[in-house]
Amino acid sequence: MELSLRRLRTLREVARRGGVNAAAGTLHFSPSAVSQQLEALAAEVGAPVLERVGRGVRLTEVGRVLVEHAEVLLAAEQQACAAVEGARQSLSARLTVGVFPAAAAALVPAVVDDLAARHPGITVDSVEADTEDVATDVRHGHLDLALLLDYPDAPEPWRTDLTVVPLGRDQIHLAAPAGTAHRPGVELGALADEDWILSGPDTYWGRAVRTACRRAGFDPRVRHRADSSATAAAMVAAGLGVTLVSDLGRIFCPPAGVDVVPLARPLSRTIVAVHLPHTGERPTARAVLEAFGHAAVTRGLAPAT
Repeated sequence: MELSLRRLRTLREVARRGGVNAAAGTLHFSPSAVSQQLEALAAEVGAPVLERVGRGVRLTEVGRVLVEHAEVLLAAEQQACAAVEGARQSLSARLTVGVFPAAAAALVPAVVDDLAARHPGITVDSVEADTEDVATDVRHGHLDLALLLDYPDAPEPWRTDLTVVPLGRDQIHLAAPAGTAHRPGVELGALADEDWILSGPDTYWGRAVRTACRRAGFDPRVRHRADSSATAAAMVAAGLGVTLVSDLGRIFCPPAGVDVVPLARPLSRTIVAVHLPHTGERPTARAVLEAFGHAAVTRGLAPAT
């Protein structure tokens, strides 16, 4: 009996997502392709791995055993990759990194240039990923690494099965229309009567800003909801309201029309890289993490604490 690791990943995803359709969306396959993978796995082991229950499916006993052992086998695969890379005379691999928009615009170009100069055998493919799902994509093996944001005002519960590597602190400031009366050292509470341009409360950024404002004694009056930092900055430049912007996010501010004003009590967020524990043993992954660390320093981010 030979087991396909790809099919084991598919079965594990079905088990975690609770069904074929949900797993198909995460795996970027069609439901029929997922079903074909599972039928092929059942043929490999000589027994069904799923059984129908009403309008849904559940794991058979054989399926449960396979999912239990899949974690061990997939972890061993990661260890084998790390060992092979360690035995090579030069670093060579293609890694896929999930990034949020500001990191894609401000850090990835510097990382690609750094690796081209120091480790030309390493190729980085970046994917602009939804920060709400990116940790899951790393855990499931869809991404080798991912960059995430950790907000002190809205901490996210990091799963214990991921390794978290702080890269730098990203300071947050007021972004107001050019000519604003707000001066450096403005209190966040002084912005209570402003019209705000802000992403929704279902996003990391939206939750963090709302939490900070509430601690300052007010709920922001959101007149324009914009999930894109570039859109929010353009609307500020057009005089439609204020928002907050980080040092990294300033890359989206237009060359004119926006004044970036430091706050009296600085807000910050920590940029972190996350990966599976065994990924950290891969020399190529360590080289990519080092390149992101260099890029963060070059962009002027403060050391992470």
